[in-house]
Amino acid sequence: MSVNKVILIGNLGKDPEVRYTPNGRAVARFPIATSETWTDADGNRQERTEWHNIIVWGKQGETCGQYLAKGRQVFIEGSIRSRSFDDKNGNKRYVTEIVAQRVRFLGGGGGTRVAPEAEADVSAESTPGGQPPPFDDDVPF
Repeated sequence: MSVNKVILIGNLGKDPEVRYTPNGRAVARFPIATSETWTDADGNRQERTEWHNIIVWGKQGETCGQYLAKGRQVFIEGSIRSRSFDDKNGNKRYVTEIVAQRVRFLGGGGGTRVAPEAEADVSAESTPGGQPPPFDDDVPF
């Protein structure tokens, strides 16, 4: 048995970018930041921020593009995926992304768009075997 499940709550680092595959399927991409704080051995408060690249497919991706904005807090449930691509100079690059199966818009953050409660399960939109279709754009953003 194996499990690949991620749960994150963080804030968007920029507005979602929505694109469409050649067959018309939407895919939204956006980064979110999660932060942790602790007190070190000297009593000083420390903070570390981690950035996560989020991918949301289908109708839920369109909804993210319509209602989410930079600064907005969001709950993400999904799985980790790694992929490689060749950059403009022909160098092999690697990227790790979170493919979201569930997105819930939370309160707070700097987003100015008004959003309804939004939660959807996009697992039915995956291809057989539970894998999302490959994204034809070879340059991550």
